[in-house]
Amino acid sequence: MTDRNFVTRGGTPWTPVYLLKIDPENCLGCGRCVKVCGRNVLKMIGLTEDGDICEEEGDIERYIMTVADANDCIGCGACARVCAKSCQTHGPAPELAAV
Repeated sequence: MTDRNFVTRGGTPWTPVYLLKIDPENCLGCGRCVKVCGRNVLKMIGLTEDGDICEEEGDIERYIMTVADANDCIGCGACARVCAKSCQTHGPAPELAAV
């Protein structure tokens, strides 16, 4: 495999950090991260009082964010910068880390 070098438009070295997971216990469900993500990586879901996923409005106790499509993440880190609870885990993509 070839060595991958990421740089900004100006040529500055840059290492993307991809969204790997979101801690559902710490997520406030505020929606800030989904608003700044232009790649549709995230999705808001509703939970019941018992923590089960729910789609019926009347049974939803709270909302949390989930990673809907990790493969679309470009590693920009915008979601991490707006997260009030720092509940997201970011890192290199597994296939890129092995290169």
